Amino acid sequence: MTQRKRYALVGTGGRAGMFVDAITTTYKDVAELVAFCDFSQTRMDWYNGRLQTERNLAPLPTYFADQFDQMIAETKPDTVIVTTIDATHHLYIIRAMELGCDAISEKPMTTDLPKLQAIFNTIEETGKSLRVTFNYRYAPAYTQFRQLVIDGKVGRPLSVDFSWILDTSHGADYFRRWHREKENSGGLLVHKATHHFDLVNWWIDSFPAQVFAMGDLNFYGRANAESRGEQYSYSRYTGNPAAENDPFALSLTSKAALKGLYLDAEPETGYIRDRNVFGEPINIEDTMAVTARYHNGAILSYCLVAYSPWEGLRVAITGDKGRIEMDIEETVTHLLGDGQASASKGPFKQARMRVFPMFGEAYELDVPMGDGGHGGADPVMLEQIFSPNPPPDPYHRAASHIDGAASVLVGIAANQAMQTGQMVCIEDLFPLAAMMQK
Repeated sequence: MTQRKRYALVGTGGRAGMFVDAITTTYKDVAELVAFCDFSQTRMDWYNGRLQTERNLAPLPTYFADQFDQMIAETKPDTVIVTTIDATHHLYIIRAMELGCDAISEKPMTTDLPKLQAIFNTIEETGKSLRVTFNYRYAPAYTQFRQLVIDGKVGRPLSVDFSWILDTSHGADYFRRWHREKENSGGLLVHKATHHFDLVNWWIDSFPAQVFAMGDLNFYGRANAESRGEQYSYSRYTGNPAAENDPFALSLTSKAALKGLYLDAEPETGYIRDRNVFGEPINIEDTMAVTARYHNGAILSYCLVAYSPWEGLRVAITGDKGRIEMDIEETVTHLLGDGQASASKGPFKQARMRVFPMFGEAYELDVPMGDGGHGGADPVMLEQIFSPNPPPDPYHRAASHIDGAASVLVGIAANQAMQTGQMVCIEDLFPLAAMMQK
């Protein structure tokens, strides 16, 4: 019998659930979860409670964040899965590698240049591997879009026009949580758009060279609300009668996971999961536009809005032989407490993919959909991560630390461009071109 691969998980918030469920159900014969690590015993106990009641499993050993080294020594994981807040990813990635483990990190890999360099230095010194979970790569629709480029439908990619629209449920949630403070998340151009920049890098098989950006906090925040004549007396939503009819309100008693992971953990953590999106402090942008030039000569025009009445994307790639377009309106209307998107009738409300040959008749393709989170991406990605014999992947969807850097560097450069008003050369920040050649 093949020995099971051992995993420890650090960061037991909502995003941990996908990994916990995969290891303890679908891949339980080949993978073993050996420990939880967090600074909240309440959250670790909540996941252990699920393992006992839903899986009939014994509770796992739990360790506080300052006991990370002890956890590695006592439970001997092969790989550490990092699902902490973005700004602390590097701490656990680096220490896991120094202690002899590989690492898997939620996106974004990290949030700023010193942390990025420290991760690369550690990989160079230890020879350990880091995988970044860009699950959008595995969505059937986005994989088909990549296939169209591989098949030469656009020829040489020259222009990418990409808009990602977050609605007033999903988009607003970033302004209730720790993401609203840039020191935690790097802002949405790092935290959220890392998905999107990675898709562009992957679709056109190139990495960014120059970046310019503009962005503002135009909708959320106290000042914007007051400019519209809105006044809010509450700093959070749960337990406030005045928030009962607020369409932006989130009650942490509405779902067991929200209560167990966040409300019950507040005395320990001090973390308020349901802050008013029209309160303070908020220092990230909700309206962003980015222009980038790639090493292959392609030019990207990207925008991200976090307060739309509908959610989805519009993307087009135009090259010297044609153009491909994809428009998707998602059915996601809210997020569950376990971090999974909820979609009532599949991932897409509307979806359209078209091919426009340069001198031929345009045609439309069926848009493939899959079951599971992120447009059917999560189950495919989890199989590639945890299966000892995953299906062949001709699309090369597994993302390394280099892919993680190429994605996050667009957001980091965009943040710098917004501060300075100047275009930023990626090579002035980080030697990405040299990494691409390794």
